[in-house]
Amino acid sequence: MNEIIKAMKERRSIRKFKSELPSKADLEQIVEAGIYAASGMGKQAAKILVVTNKELRDKLSEMNRKIGGWNEGFDPFYGAPAVLIVLAEKDCRTYVYDGSLVMGNLMLAAHSLGLGSIWIHRAKEEFESDEGKEILKSLGIEGELEGIANMAIGYIDGELPKPAPRKDGRVIWAE
Repeated sequence: MNEIIKAMKERRSIRKFKSELPSKADLEQIVEAGIYAASGMGKQAAKILVVTNKELRDKLSEMNRKIGGWNEGFDPFYGAPAVLIVLAEKDCRTYVYDGSLVMGNLMLAAHSLGLGSIWIHRAKEEFESDEGKEILKSLGIEGELEGIANMAIGYIDGELPKPAPRKDGRVIWAE
């Protein structure tokens, strides 16, 4: 089977990570795969914020937890030591789609390197908040950006989950 298709079929959302940080070389490869995602009219409107700083990672986790309404102590990043955040320029008509394609590439690249990942929502709300805007500003990130998604990433703690059975009736051929 083609290796890319194999990775697409095998990749799963991971909800338990080891504390060990992935290597910078692996993160660089994953980010490179992300920036090569297709984009509407080739505008490349998506940006990737790579968070390996534990203090910032924990701050973002807490912001996400509050937005999600979970009890104190819950980590919506499931213990992952790194988070890749996809942001996109709001003035690009296809920014949500473009950012979503970046996320897909990031998750497949992580899987291909033996890392686990999971798409975590609420990046939009995180970076629409004053606190989120201040974080971006402190990192020198400017512009009218929207948070598309967070990707928690790290080494899997446990077994790769089994895939759910695929639902019937999802493919229609018009031959």
